[in-house]
Amino acid sequence: MNARTPRRIAARRTAIAVTAAASALSLAACGVIDSASGSSGSAAPKKGDDITVGLLMPDRKTTRFEKFDSPLIKKQVTALTNGKGKVVAANAEGNENKQSQQLEQMVADKVDVIIVTAVDSKAIASAIQKAKDANIPVVAYDRLAEGPIDAYVSHDNELVGEVQGRSLMEALGAKAATSKVVMINGSLADPNAALFKDGAMTELQGKVQIAGSYDTKDWEPEVAKANMETAIKAVGLSNIDAVYSANDGMAGAVIDALKEAGASEIPPVTGQDADLTAVQRIVSGEQYMSVYKSFILEANNAASVAVAKVQGRSIEFDALTRDSVDSPTQEQIPSMLVPVVALTEDNIKDTVIQDGIYTVQDICTPAYEAACEEIGLK
Repeated sequence: MNARTPRRIAARRTAIAVTAAASALSLAACGVIDSASGSSGSAAPKKGDDITVGLLMPDRKTTRFEKFDSPLIKKQVTALTNGKGKVVAANAEGNENKQSQQLEQMVADKVDVIIVTAVDSKAIASAIQKAKDANIPVVAYDRLAEGPIDAYVSHDNELVGEVQGRSLMEALGAKAATSKVVMINGSLADPNAALFKDGAMTELQGKVQIAGSYDTKDWEPEVAKANMETAIKAVGLSNIDAVYSANDGMAGAVIDALKEAGASEIPPVTGQDADLTAVQRIVSGEQYMSVYKSFILEANNAASVAVAKVQGRSIEFDALTRDSVDSPTQEQIPSMLVPVVALTEDNIKDTVIQDGIYTVQDICTPAYEAACEEIGLK
């Protein structure tokens, strides 16, 4: 195993897309837990419904964490604990030291369980060890943290990259072999970024010309834009046939750099997270695709795993964590890996709108009304 890259043990997934309806069915099948039942032959709970969940989000620039994930987790914890449980949340604002301090403060405050999306997967390990020493379970959310975590809830991150890479291949079509692709990857501090890149390379390597590959510190759009400007100078604006961007925030910065350089037509650009602005760029044709990861399914399962763990309901916990992954510091971490879907102009209705993430009105503001009508959204 690579010392720095998590290895997935779960069987490779073959499907690359799930509809919102399938997501709902998966959620039911995974057994979102009714804490009132206490059935299924599980052991007596270690705690009742009066629990405190610590929730640590990494930053605010990735809009999904505060807009969707955090409120969804809070809502599900409330539902699972008959309104008696509470969530204490903090945001690290992209600062790894601040996040470690926040986690240590939650340990000092004796929360019952912690859900953390790491700013830096390695830097957070010592704080997670302190939680372990205090017998406080830690669930790594969306990003695989190092240290003795009890569970990991995320998406099949290699598959995310595969979906992105495959989408670029479809966009390039017959000219793929002679096409030059610039890769704007995520942060080296986030192990997911390596998985996204690895997944994308399984689709791109040897099939296109990788004209440049750049890692983006802390997923900062400003850094991504600077990297893209460097690529434009090195490769030549007219020679860039497509851009692999690991997420939507960076995709927006990439597109801005291309526009400012004088691009009359934007080449295919990938993304991830289905940010509202990215969906609007897809509608207008500026961004080729994003990867939609069901926030509802991921957040609800994270809350369910955390509550089951702290209440000692091992059967429910095991049912939710059917997958397994390795981190650089731990093997066979119980995991829930949620499927993903390639979001394009063709399936906006069947994904983010059907799931209630956005309404047509949210997307089709006056600036996008004509484009929405053209693709049948209005």
